[in-house]
Amino acid sequence: MKKNIGAGWLYFYIHFLTEIACFYVLGNVTGNSVVLWLVPFVYDALAFVPQSLIGYISDRFPKINIGITGTVLLFFGVIFSFLDILPGRFTALTILCIGNCCLHISGAETTLRVSDGHLSHSAIFVGGGSFGVITGRLLAASEVPFLLVSALVLTMIPFVLLADLYRNKADEKSACPCVLFDYHSKKIPPVLIVILTVFVVIVRGYMGYGIPTTWNKSVIQNVIFYVTMGIGKMLGGVLSDLIGIRKTAVLSVAAAVPFLLFGDNVMLISLVGVMLFSMTMPITLAVLVSVLKYSPGLAFGLTTIGLFLGTAPIFFFKFTTFTANATVIIVLSVLCVAVLLSILGKDAAKNGRHNDTC
Repeated sequence: MKKNIGAGWLYFYIHFLTEIACFYVLGNVTGNSVVLWLVPFVYDALAFVPQSLIGYISDRFPKINIGITGTVLLFFGVIFSFLDILPGRFTALTILCIGNCCLHISGAETTLRVSDGHLSHSAIFVGGGSFGVITGRLLAASEVPFLLVSALVLTMIPFVLLADLYRNKADEKSACPCVLFDYHSKKIPPVLIVILTVFVVIVRGYMGYGIPTTWNKSVIQNVIFYVTMGIGKMLGGVLSDLIGIRKTAVLSVAAAVPFLLFGDNVMLISLVGVMLFSMTMPITLAVLVSVLKYSPGLAFGLTTIGLFLGTAPIFFFKFTTFTANATVIIVLSVLCVAVLLSILGKDAAKNGRHNDTC
């Protein structure tokens, strides 16, 4: 395993608890209410879209400890949500979302800067979120006391501080720690690469939540679904480091198609498809960082905007027939393969083509 991988596991835990806190509160706010069905949509907007701005601020002002800031906001967001100190739970939910944004950016900044151009670190960090989402939902349904969740949030502080040691060491070593990310094609304008990469993220967001999964009817099946998604994200980074980002990208998308097409009623088939397509997450992040070497926080924020754009339509409509879903899956997958082939540079053995200057 690559050096400094500990930072990835530290933020796996931090990301895990971040999503637990957010979805625990979200579950308690909405419950089973039909009227409040739009709250998760607003939550996604507040938790995803601002990350680009917070990432930009973090890039420009690295002395701001975004991780600790996010932890404090998350803690008070949970407390305020249940004590009704502020005017309405939705004010507290907004504070919670900002804390969520800060912790995501802190995790991205840290794992990208310490990784020496490898994908595993950030993939492990991001993978923790899927485990946290389903755990938070289960805790909300189990009526676990909010003080226990608040206490869990505070346990993140030593993990954030320890991860900061990894980041500070990387920043001291190089003025541009992300210089070793060099995965994009040099034949396409950088702006176009960013647009095309965000398109792939949008498709991943849709594939993760918009494809039909009528088999997913029980709690345990829902748990397995989210765990599989998290494992897929982590595997995408690990395999990219082992066999190359280009091979991993094309094989994961192409191989996912038949499983996504015929997995509606069969759990195992569907899970394989979801896992394979989820592997594109660290790949798209690596491409954006390759273009935005000095702005890894902003690069990560662009992926979360793409994720929101991909999941947003699902709140309002879904395709219900096999023909419609098959058409969408095939067309989007073919487009993604074409995009990935065009924006990715050739694989190099163990990042051997990287240089040491920005």
